[in-house]
Amino acid sequence: MKAEGNNIYSVFDEIISREEKEAFLKQKAKVVWMTGLSGSGKTTLAKYLERKLQENGFFTKLLDGDNVRSGLNKGLGFSEADRNENIRRIAEVSRLFMDGGVICIDCFVSPTEEIRSLARDIVGKHDFVEVFINTPLEECEKRDVKGLYSKARKGEIKDFTGISAPFEAPKNPTIEVLTAGRSIEDAGSDLYQKLLPFITKEKQ
Repeated sequence: MKAEGNNIYSVFDEIISREEKEAFLKQKAKVVWMTGLSGSGKTTLAKYLERKLQENGFFTKLLDGDNVRSGLNKGLGFSEADRNENIRRIAEVSRLFMDGGVICIDCFVSPTEEIRSLARDIVGKHDFVEVFINTPLEECEKRDVKGLYSKARKGEIKDFTGISAPFEAPKNPTIEVLTAGRSIEDAGSDLYQKLLPFITKEKQ
């Protein structure tokens, strides 16, 4: 922070603004927060969405458990406190990407209204696009390639969302995508079309 005469300002007054970066990228930066049960298709659809957006001239960053917990949140476990801190950090990083004009796609179970509200409060409610990947539990169990649901049913995994821990479906998600009986392309295109109004920069 510098002081000149009676004026005090910080580096934030000097860096290029989000609005300038959005204008440069010709898009509206948002945080696209994808929530749903394990196996619902969040990351699969996020990858489809990321590719579709890039093909149509949008600049994005995708965050999920794999790339976040391998570095930024490597030291966090799965206690309630650590899960909350995991989401807090993700939301803070997502806001930084958004401030850079980037559309940030986040794929996290984030099973409760409380934890999603934490993320929304950090990002800002007008920039937080909550996407509910709505897949029935039975369908998620059928897709269980890692055998997590099976282990949870046997009690080998404690506090597993949907089995021994609750999942609170969003009451009023910004976007809802049903996946049962649909191809990735069908559900992904549905998501893309529903997202477009939130990220498209108006023509000047």
